Amino acid sequence: MTAKSIQDALAERFLRYSAISSQSDASSTTVPTSEGQWKLARLLKSELEEAGAEAIHLSDTCVLTAKVPSNLPGDAAAPAIGFCTHLDTVDVNLSPDVKARVIEYGGGDVCLNEANDVWMRESEHPEIARYKGERILVTDGTSVLGADDKAGVTSVMEAAVRLLQDPTVPQGDVYLSFVPDEEIGLRGVRTMDLARFPVEYAFTLDSCELGEVVESTFNAASVRIDIVGVSAHPMNSKGNLVNPILIAHAIIAQFDRRETPECTEGRESYIWVNAVEGNQTTAHIGIAVRDHDRAGYEEKKQRIRDSAARVSQAHPRAKVTVDIEDVYGNIEDAKTEENAVATDNIVKAMAQLGIEPIHLSMRGGTDGSWLSRQGIFTPNFFTGAHNFHSVFEFLPLNAFEKSFEMVNTLIRQAAQQ
Repeated sequence: MTAKSIQDALAERFLRYSAISSQSDASSTTVPTSEGQWKLARLLKSELEEAGAEAIHLSDTCVLTAKVPSNLPGDAAAPAIGFCTHLDTVDVNLSPDVKARVIEYGGGDVCLNEANDVWMRESEHPEIARYKGERILVTDGTSVLGADDKAGVTSVMEAAVRLLQDPTVPQGDVYLSFVPDEEIGLRGVRTMDLARFPVEYAFTLDSCELGEVVESTFNAASVRIDIVGVSAHPMNSKGNLVNPILIAHAIIAQFDRRETPECTEGRESYIWVNAVEGNQTTAHIGIAVRDHDRAGYEEKKQRIRDSAARVSQAHPRAKVTVDIEDVYGNIEDAKTEENAVATDNIVKAMAQLGIEPIHLSMRGGTDGSWLSRQGIFTPNFFTGAHNFHSVFEFLPLNAFEKSFEMVNTLIRQAAQQ
């Protein structure tokens, strides 16, 4: 097929998937947290069934797994590899309904929504200038594009369907997983039955621009501190009232104001107080802990415990409890001599495709962060998009095609190992 027809196929598939509203909902306690994720998973399941995939399974938590079986001769051995992408899009208080379109970018500013006067200004987004003369997927100015991660879903699905339709392309066993609720703490992947994903290593497609490679992510914890004070009427409050809100403030004051997201970058770590609620009797604090370094991560969790304990000791009539949950780990901590081939193959594939690698230490995590903690080393590479989680998110089709070609090349490489 010509390059243009591949791009047309990717764009058509992406537009089909992105038209399904599948925002995750952090306030929900179920997995998945939205009905749209079920709708997308069922569509993918139907397409995989039609294409002839094997071992297709949709779990009761909306984790879809499938297998593209090896077509190698019986005496040939190749490592089983996997691809994991996520079904949900992020909720950043924009419209849940994505109305993406392809434009021919001629340079300059792009009007995303004439009625609302929403423009992607080249002066504010100079990265778009390099794509002059190319076709680009853009939003209508009311929502994210959802390339995170429906571009990843699209590249994997397009590659899988083509492999199933053309048995002359040699490949070993390739396992696919599509998981919900990545955007709200990797809730979906943590329900995956790993017996249905028996791979030696895997990949996520959950990074941005062309060339990005991620094998270093944060270690991440979610912290909740609950405080129960003592209420009292103002007429007899002296010696009786224990104000839980002021105790919350006292705990927060223990942390370094320079060790926060807005003051850090690169591999610098942080303690982020991101929620405070209270009334006359109770209060709670929500905190996110992030650190690439495992020892530093453990130290921060202990520092929070110690800070809460000191304040609690100063207010013995209050009840202060600290609950810390490990959400995900740093991918690079799971890297070994045996599985390092996964990252090596990413770099080799990029060299074959003429792509310059951009090695990143991600200030976040992916489904691969959790899979890596379970013993499945899962580095991450680009979708080709820019400006995730924004109305200014866009996806050049040339870069999109390169992401798709990465999937194909990685599969061929594994078959040759």
